[in-house]
Amino acid sequence: MLKRLSVIFAAVTLLPAAHAETVLIHAGELLAVPGERPLSAQTVVIEDDRIIAVRTGYLSADEFDGETRIIDLRNQFVLPGLMDMHVHLQGELGPNNDSDNLKMSDQLKQMRSIHYAMNTLLAGFTTVRDAGSSPQEMYALRDAINHGWIDGPRIIAAGGVGITGGHADISGVSPELMELWTSANVCDGPYDCRRATRNAIKYGADLIKITSTGGVLTDRATGTGRQMEMDELIEVVRAAKSMGRKVASHAHQEDGIVAALEAGVDSIEHGSYAGPDAIRLFLKSGAYLVPTLLAGKTVATLAVETDFMSDAIKEKAIRVGNDMAGNFAKAYKAGVNIAYGTDSGVSRHGDNAREAVLMVEAGMSEMEVIVTATINAADLIDMSDSIGTIEAGKFADIIAVDRSPLSDIEALLDVDFVMKGGKVYKD
Repeated sequence: MLKRLSVIFAAVTLLPAAHAETVLIHAGELLAVPGERPLSAQTVVIEDDRIIAVRTGYLSADEFDGETRIIDLRNQFVLPGLMDMHVHLQGELGPNNDSDNLKMSDQLKQMRSIHYAMNTLLAGFTTVRDAGSSPQEMYALRDAINHGWIDGPRIIAAGGVGITGGHADISGVSPELMELWTSANVCDGPYDCRRATRNAIKYGADLIKITSTGGVLTDRATGTGRQMEMDELIEVVRAAKSMGRKVASHAHQEDGIVAALEAGVDSIEHGSYAGPDAIRLFLKSGAYLVPTLLAGKTVATLAVETDFMSDAIKEKAIRVGNDMAGNFAKAYKAGVNIAYGTDSGVSRHGDNAREAVLMVEAGMSEMEVIVTATINAADLIDMSDSIGTIEAGKFADIIAVDRSPLSDIEALLDVDFVMKGGKVYKD
């Protein structure tokens, strides 16, 4: 019996390996490396999930051995898959939020998250950073996508750490529900926040998300100024970095932005009131600003046009939402590093490209915006060697639109073709 098995094994090992299908994308105009000049009449050569070459001209299938497929994008503008560094895939802001949370099972909410993830992918965003959701459900969604069990964008998932009564804590529900829903990663004092950080990493966090200031959607009149103490911020960053994790800080007012940057965070989310002191620290540290202008516009509009927000939220939404673009423009002009982020979940999933329109309106060039959503975003999540450009060796994350977004950024609002990791999701 052993002899027979060894013969079978030997025969199997001698069989020729199956040749992977080669995919050729004929790109009429190709922005392979955002920030550089786009090229005309290019062929992107793909095997499995990776780009193996970018060649001038439209290569023929006859030039390759084995099965070869051509995707004709000769009338399209082709660019790397976009990335959104601030999403919340488990919900969307609206009048039914509270009732949905009470009526829907965790399992049904997870199915909804898959739906929102697909809306995001089909909009051309092949990688996202989820900046705070129910952690185990989000880690499961991330892992299921990575295993290929379900479809969706590549997810970098945050574990949240925040103080009692702060923006990351529960608000706007009964005391009984607050008790039930309060996270184990709510902390007070430096050592407790160290514990919470380690705990988040233990259970699967790719990065740590903190809230150094109050937030617009916290249903308390506690403002948008600094809330975490310096010793708490320092311990979170120290604990995270000792375990190989970056830290992102939600921060609106400048005092909280400055404190988070002094503690050593890697990005500031929103940064609504970044002033001279904050800008100086951004430039010194190289930290990224993730501006989320779309969230500001969304909440300011909803505060005026709907009545489901409490008075405490409405006041903050109108004030902060209307101030964000002007302060973002100051940070951009000062040379602060910027990575693209929308806070989708406040806005609708799938509308992520509207952030690009707002960034151009605030003064950025179209090319600069695309750089924030590709090269800069990849750098922020330490994936520059794998994504962000269309070059040999990188994942085949590729999208196409019907006209150049370098002359009309609104072209990104209607993506015609989406490939992630060599698999076509929209054609």
